[in-house]
Amino acid sequence: MLTSIEELDAVRLRCKNMVRKRALASGGLVLLPLPGVDIAADVALLLELLPAINRQFNLTPEQINRLDPQFKSFLYGVIKTTGTRVIGQLVTKQVVFMLLQKVGVRLTAKQALKFIPLAGQAAAAALSASAILLIGQAHIEECYVIAKKASEYQALVHLDE
Repeated sequence: MLTSIEELDAVRLRCKNMVRKRALASGGLVLLPLPGVDIAADVALLLELLPAINRQFNLTPEQINRLDPQFKSFLYGVIKTTGTRVIGQLVTKQVVFMLLQKVGVRLTAKQALKFIPLAGQAAAAALSASAILLIGQAHIEECYVIAKKASEYQALVHLDE
């Protein structure tokens, strides 16, 4: 696990850069004239992005399963209290669709706007990018909070030894 605030901040910064790159890619894909391609691309981007963020924070199911049982139990308890369905679990298409539905109004508007030349396409690209940014940034913050609590727990356990 990450042990210092400096390490956590560095990981957070790397992940924010990763999210920005994916958001730009998502915005660019809106310009493709084929219906539904941009949504499929958003799903594919998030299926790759969310586990990558988990991996950076050492919060994939595989990474957590390697921890000692007491710490693993603590960590899953913290994850459960956040209500997230993305940290410490396999990220599936269903989970990604659920996240996209939370920003569904933006995606519906994006589909309508993308067929209006220039201004509509620009607005659709902005909506697409903002949806990925919103989901990605929220996920980073959830991971950060959980990793910070894990770090604090480990520090307390080491003090008791």
